[in-house]
Parts: sequence; C-alpha cells; structure tokens
Amino acid sequence: MKQDKMYLINKLFNNETIRTIWDKEQEKYYVSIIDLVGVLSESERPRKYWSDLKSKLKQEGNEVSEKIGQLKLKSKDGKYRLTDVCDIEEMFRIIESIPSKNAEPIKEWLAKLGRERIDEVFNPSLAAQRAIDLYRVKGYDEKWISKRIQSIQDRKELTDVWKENGINEDKEYAILTNEIYKEWSGMTAKEYKEFKGLRKESLRDNMDSLEVSLADISEEVTKRLAMKERPQGLQENIKVARKGGKVAKNTRNEIENLLGEPVVTSQNKLNYHYVTKPKEIENKG
Repeated sequence: MKQDKMYLINKLFNNETIRTIWDKEQEKYYVSIIDLVGVLSESERPRKYWSDLKSKLKQEGNEVSEKIGQLKLKSKDGKYRLTDVCDIEEMFRIIESIPSKNAEPIKEWLAKLGRERIDEVFNPSLAAQRAIDLYRVKGYDEKWISKRIQSIQDRKELTDVWKENGINEDKEYAILTNEIYKEWSGMTAKEYKEFKGLRKESLRDNMDSLEVSLADISEEVTKRLAMKERPQGLQENIKVARKGGKVAKNTRNEIENLLGEPVVTSQNKLNYHYVTKPKEIENKG
C-alpha cells in the first residue's frame, strides 16, 4: 500500500473513533482493524484481542490474515505507528469471527461508507444471479449464459493453479493469458478487443459461442497441463500456456475447414459504436 496515495479520515461509531483510509487509486476504503475490534469485542486490550484472533485465523487457514496490510496511523498519543488495516470486504469476514452485539450495527455503518452490493460478500450466489439477470437483459441466450458463467469459474481455477506454480503478479497473469490467446487466435487479448471494436467492454462477453468454447478449451487444457507438469515461474508456465493454446488452435483450424468460414470474427455484442472525431488543430498563424 502506498501511503502517499491515501487520505486519512476519522469516522465515528457510537462516539468511538474509527480510523478510516481512502485509497484514491483503488477507490476503496481501508479500516483500522484494531479500532473496529475494540468496538466489537469491548475489550480493554483490543490490540491483544486482535493479535490472538489473527493467530487463530492463521492456524485455521483463513485467508483473511493474508489480505491484511499495514499503514502508519496516528495514535492517541499523537505518534504514528504501523497499524493493521483491511478493506471493507475483509472487515466483514473478521466481524463474523467476533461474537458481538455490535456486529449488525457495525455492518450497517460500514455499508454507509459507500460499499455496494455488500450482501454478496456473505451470499456469493447473489452476485452470480445478478450476472445472469444482466446477461438476459442484454439479450444473451440461456445456452451462452450457462457457458459464460462456467467459464468464469474455470478461469478462477486456472489462476489458482498458476498461483500454486509461482505466479503472483497481475502482469504475469496477463502475460500468460496473452500467450494462450496468441497461440489459438493469433492475437493478444488487447489486439483481439481492438479487432472487435471494444474498449472497456469484456472480450469474452463479446465472443460468440464457438469463440467462447475455444477460449475455454485453451484455458482448460492449460490448467490440466499445469497441474500435471507443475512448471515453476513465468517462463516455464509460458511454455505450458502455449501448449494449451495450440490445442485450441488445432480445434479452430478443423472447425474452420469444415465450415469454410472463420471462427474468429470482428462481430461483437454491442448495440452501439464508437465514433472517433479528429482533433481540431487551431491555426494561430
């Protein structure tokens, strides 16, 4: 966390100060865990209470402890000390670990910080249903929606395997994804989006069913090979990613030979198009 890109904000809950930090780049709040634990547990030693709870969560294999950061926050004595903080989503999970009469009021208070769809933290099926309903409104057929929802889960399984194989940075995930796409489609993900006339829109959401199937095959084969061969580090995982992409490429070639037409097309699901106006250059003589 980069302290210089955050604003420190003090919030009150039942007259108790909750040190809250706004990250302007990620557009999310981070909350002082010690402060909230003190309110929840009503302990005279909230730091000790949190230390014991954190150790317990870690022993239980709870992922919350892995998503905690530290920032220098101003203490009551005026000095700045490194303090455990987490975002609102993780804070909700910590709340569930502390029996407290203040649990529900705290949840409501956190929700007022601007976090949307907070219920989805506790019931992920709501998020899935919301996605399905949105796809229906946009006119996708049920078969396509079913395939797309499954591909989201499959993608998560692939990134989990990559993580086990030593891939930890977002740029490395992007590199591996591009290697897969280049192998079977001939384009990086960015080039593929440009080919379809997309900007911020999701590439997968603008593929037809055959394109989605090829993308799914490439990632599924990559995942299974990565699980079997256990390549370590970026370069070794790139080799496996290319193998997965090649399987989809061979499948694509066979389909195109049978159909006599390309599978990868510039067609998209947009009901609008972008217009790029040339910049007017003022002639100041």
